[in-house]
Amino acid sequence: MSNTMSVFLSQEAAAPQWGDKAIISFTETGATVHLGEGHDLGAIQRAARKLDSQGISNATLAGEGWDLESTWAFYQGYRNSKKSTQVTLPSLGEQDENELNARIKASNWTRDIINKSAEEVAPRQLATMAAEFIKSTAPEHVTYRIVKDKDLLTEGWEGIFAVVAVLNVHRHAATRLHPLVTKCPSICVPSSKGITFDSVLQPEPSNFMSAMKADMGGAGTITGGLGLAIMRGLNKRVKLILCCAENMVSGRALKLGDVITYKNGKTVEIMNTDAEGRLVLADGLIYASEQNPELIIDCATLTGAAKNALGNDYHAIMSFDDELTHQALTNANQEKEGLWPLPLADFHRGMLPSNFADLSNISSGDYSPGASTAAAFLSYFVTDYKKGWLHFDCAGTYRKAGTDKWSAGATGMGIRTLARLLTEQAQTK
Repeated sequence: MSNTMSVFLSQEAAAPQWGDKAIISFTETGATVHLGEGHDLGAIQRAARKLDSQGISNATLAGEGWDLESTWAFYQGYRNSKKSTQVTLPSLGEQDENELNARIKASNWTRDIINKSAEEVAPRQLATMAAEFIKSTAPEHVTYRIVKDKDLLTEGWEGIFAVVAVLNVHRHAATRLHPLVTKCPSICVPSSKGITFDSVLQPEPSNFMSAMKADMGGAGTITGGLGLAIMRGLNKRVKLILCCAENMVSGRALKLGDVITYKNGKTVEIMNTDAEGRLVLADGLIYASEQNPELIIDCATLTGAAKNALGNDYHAIMSFDDELTHQALTNANQEKEGLWPLPLADFHRGMLPSNFADLSNISSGDYSPGASTAAAFLSYFVTDYKKGWLHFDCAGTYRKAGTDKWSAGATGMGIRTLARLLTEQAQTK
């Protein structure tokens, strides 16, 4: 007797005995997901979660009606953090099959890397794993280098002093690959924070710190997004910069009142040791600006303020470039992912005063708009911050507990939006 559950899709409502607005019912032949009136693709994802929660670990998507988006919705909900479920997918057309496989590869990598423990994914490991993943998507078109430890100080990167991975994606240039830093990207420079664990100088309670292994979620998300873009056919040069570090107590940890002098001449007073991600990301943005790119994207699990404002269902986006913001929001809508704008204005740049440096690493005053001032801090390290720069505060990368749509752990949310943004920008240039 087979231990596989056949899962069928129906546009009809479930029979009344299954409950009002039930999304799933069972017969001797298997389970049926119901997309009756008032249900959308989210119902498929919720049904998949129900099957996993009932211990059904092997499913086959059977019958009619399964297309790319419904299959993907089921896959996202059915996959759990222990990777204990298996699903046999329906046959799709060649184009949809390729897209589905690309999504699965990119999202699996993203969710896995964010879910791994900080012991498995220290800064150097994160940089190497990310580099090798991108290289696996286009072996002949990707080169990378990893700069670490004192070499970072030699090159003037005071904010990181840990590990930075720099990857070049050379599309249509297989016969003329050059040393990594000698070629400028023709289209964009994603720059991302990769804090592999964040304890802050004064350690947080354990119930808060249990999710801090996911503080590299921005780096994982942008890497997955770039990988998906390549698999979708991205055909322009991209430089990916991952700024990887741990925020741990040690003899060389930064202390309150310490001042960092950055390569662009800006001095920053440390007034909060838990606002470390922006210190690391600042170096990446300086490097990105040096490449004279047409587009800079940074992704970071930067603030609790963004998560408090939007919850886990949306990433926040902030930018001074309204046209670019509109494009990103349109892309998110097309990819059925959550993205929402938070304000960013010139006056936010004035909310970071310091008595001993050009600026503080946190804002001052009551009811400070933490997400906006964090983005404003970053703007000081982008040469032309008013044009061609997008900041994603990734509030939805990780969930400490499961929901009706997601298992506990990483979601992979955002990779499709970033992939579409990258490919569309490449096509318009």
